[in-house]
Amino acid sequence: MNAAVGPEWVVREDAGVPVLVALYLRQVLGLRFPDELPLLRGVPAQDSPEFERDPDLDRQWRAFWEMIVEPQAHPSPVPLDLVDGFEMLIAVPTEGFAELHAAIAPHGKDAVAFARQAHARYRAALGTGSSYRAYASAIAQHERTVGRRAHSFELNVQVLPLTQRGVWWIGALTVAVTDGLRGDVAAFDSAIAPVIADLA
Repeated sequence: MNAAVGPEWVVREDAGVPVLVALYLRQVLGLRFPDELPLLRGVPAQDSPEFERDPDLDRQWRAFWEMIVEPQAHPSPVPLDLVDGFEMLIAVPTEGFAELHAAIAPHGKDAVAFARQAHARYRAALGTGSSYRAYASAIAQHERTVGRRAHSFELNVQVLPLTQRGVWWIGALTVAVTDGLRGDVAAFDSAIAPVIADLA
């Protein structure tokens, strides 16, 4: 039996298609949450005050977003129902989500097409299995700074085509990073350092 040799860390990086679909919907519906996250490039922004005034839709959207970003931490208390037009990518709870279901239903084809194209660009540019090295460098720098091994942690990173460069927390263990920043090795090391410091 092998004993653990020390702290371990796991970083999962992706440009998740469901996350990209959700952000597309957020933008075309004119929803704001998460408030600090910039818009996607290449998606029409819709200013829809009628959606912002609907507290039911806002509540449903926030719960849906949490289920998309961190599904294991935010399971649905009721069965899920696939939404027509979104292939097998998007499902909403069968109870209490009628407004959200109606609002997103017309956008399936365009949202899925955008998300698949953005995911393919990520795979072509960055999704080649080299992400371990990028995070190992930042963690090694953190260990040198604090003078100890990094604590065990998990981090999910969504690499997204956002209009502003940066890193934003979008879940308890999930950050969003701009694709352009992720591709800039030196800038990415500096940008991800505070996230590593929070966790490790």
